[in-house]
Amino acid sequence: MFLAIYRNSQWRYAWISFGLCPLNDFCLHHMPSPAIVPLADAPPLAGVRATSVRKALFWDRVARKYAADPIADLAGYETTLRRVQGLLSDKHEVLEIGCGTGSTALRLAPFVRHLMATDVSAAMIAIAREKLAAQPMPQLDFAVADADAPGFGQSAYDVALAFNLLHLVSDLDGTLALAVKALRPGGLFISKTPCIAEMNPLIPYLALPLMRAIGKAPHVLCFNGDGLQSAITRQGLEIVSVERHGTRGKDIRVFIVARKPA
Repeated sequence: MFLAIYRNSQWRYAWISFGLCPLNDFCLHHMPSPAIVPLADAPPLAGVRATSVRKALFWDRVARKYAADPIADLAGYETTLRRVQGLLSDKHEVLEIGCGTGSTALRLAPFVRHLMATDVSAAMIAIAREKLAAQPMPQLDFAVADADAPGFGQSAYDVALAFNLLHLVSDLDGTLALAVKALRPGGLFISKTPCIAEMNPLIPYLALPLMRAIGKAPHVLCFNGDGLQSAITRQGLEIVSVERHGTRGKDIRVFIVARKPA
């Protein structure tokens, strides 16, 4: 049951049967923009690196299982793909942050000039590269990179994608700031994010902390759709569209298109 909660639309959703971090990393009061707490007596950069290592180890461990899990809402996934495809062009340089095992990047790459798809997990990227080797696309590259750490460049991309990722980062505002920095003026930030605070309260405030306490859940941020929009606009982005693409019951995954001022 727990596994089914997380895997959805081929992207990281709200999966509870995973984890590395201790319970005290999950704050019941994490609302739209929590910041990472550095390790004791360590400079902030060291704290960020330690957090990146913990995240990478977790996703490395579950990568093969993650890759094998089916898409729970295929119709909703295809709706999102069509919507994103309509926003892309063959002139676009695109960055995907948190690409997982690369299935979505492989679907979107034919519509752009170049797509750089990144993930914190080397095991996830290895699987993505296996898929790319079987389906070569010269306009697609995969690389290991952490959404919470600098390294995406400045004004290098026309579009930045973050699918079912933002609830898993350590510092929401920090990750969004890095994505905005990577965008050229007028560039688009496109995201689809599970808003955990919109789930049954027993999940974010009871089940997740308990699973984290026994090492079976990762760090997850709890915010709702309005909170996520506020975090995006705090970074100077203009919200263009807010949508929900789910076809099965209540859809807590908000799809947002935002633009960096020209």
